[in-house]
Amino acid sequence: MRTVTSNQPRVGTGKKKVILVAGGAGFIGSHLCSRFLAEGHEVICVDNFETGSMANVAMFMNDPGFRLIEQDICIPFEVKGRIDEC
Repeated sequence: MRTVTSNQPRVGTGKKKVILVAGGAGFIGSHLCSRFLAEGHEVICVDNFETGSMANVAMFMNDPGFRLIEQDICIPFEVKGRIDEC
């Protein structure tokens, strides 16, 4: 499992949610990531890149509210920290 995250602090999150998007590097998943980030939420994107593409999430890599986990969602794994929505 590989985790990629930005070291920049997230500003103004207040009561915003931490949302996990399975298949976040796919067409629909990347649009969900974009929407949630635009709303100020933190996003944990999980994708194994079987059909998704790094190009779909490349624009989020410097966003402090975005975290990418390269992982097959069918194989159990642990995410550190809280998750409010999946």
